[in-house]
Amino acid sequence: MSAEYLLPPDWMVRLERMSLGSAKRVAGTLQGKRRSSRLGSSLEFADYRPYAPGDDIRRFDWGVYARTGKPFVRQFMDEQELIVSLYVDCSASMDFAGGTRGREGDGNEAIPSKLRYAKQLAASIGYVALCSYERLQACCFSSQIDARLPVLRGRGAAHRLFRFFQDAAPGEEGSLAAAFGAPGAMPRLPGMTWIFSDFWLDEREEDLGLMLSRLRGAGQEVVLVQVLAPEEIDPAYSGDLRLIDSELGTGKDIAFTGKVLRAYQDELERYQEYLMKLAADRGMTFIRVSTDMSLQKAVFGVMAEAGLVIA
Repeated sequence: MSAEYLLPPDWMVRLERMSLGSAKRVAGTLQGKRRSSRLGSSLEFADYRPYAPGDDIRRFDWGVYARTGKPFVRQFMDEQELIVSLYVDCSASMDFAGGTRGREGDGNEAIPSKLRYAKQLAASIGYVALCSYERLQACCFSSQIDARLPVLRGRGAAHRLFRFFQDAAPGEEGSLAAAFGAPGAMPRLPGMTWIFSDFWLDEREEDLGLMLSRLRGAGQEVVLVQVLAPEEIDPAYSGDLRLIDSELGTGKDIAFTGKVLRAYQDELERYQEYLMKLAADRGMTFIRVSTDMSLQKAVFGVMAEAGLVIA
């Protein structure tokens, strides 16, 4: 299954020129493109390890290969990779879409669901990491870890990343605290963790804060990416409607008036400020994107301006 099924056809070349804007200095176990906190100069040899597809061919040791017939690459003390973890919210509330957005030179196109848009963003960040020889792992969650992709490395593993996200189906009720509370859900080594979610979660706000504190305590540089549909940001409803909870299946009759819409906007603004403060207090990054925003604007605009990706 090709990358174009998930990402625009011309997207890959642009991503290959990017790198992740991590501030971490990580002591990893394999060579990569960023400086670790371990002592030693950039030319200080550390060890050999077997060659794997996607490894930097410049580290290939032809002398060892000539003597043994086995492929090995050299490792250096302070050239270690970042460990990147991607978590995509696949709860039922993410499976929401509607409307159209403008497409340059070709009229309008349907706005993707929040889930598909989150998958596209996660796949883009994952591809940047793989092209930078970082180690990458990915998970889909609802109220538990629904699917997990083992650690990948190198551009050659990109098709496995894309297939993983393409195959991920929406689940049911979502809870970040419950999902990360399961054994083995937290990243085992320090690194960079990205969470893509609408953050409409079935949990107390204090539980969400506690979980994020645990992530920070595990040595993670955390990026929270809130994905919302335009109707959630600026609803244009009116009249008597029945709203159905996509995760619980319960309904509520609402008379949409100006007063009700203002109350909703006030609560949305309060919750946004809470999420931003939650992230800021823990040294994390929080950004919000809308599904009517092009991928180019989300990645090269919002994420680049936040210093999360670098050309």
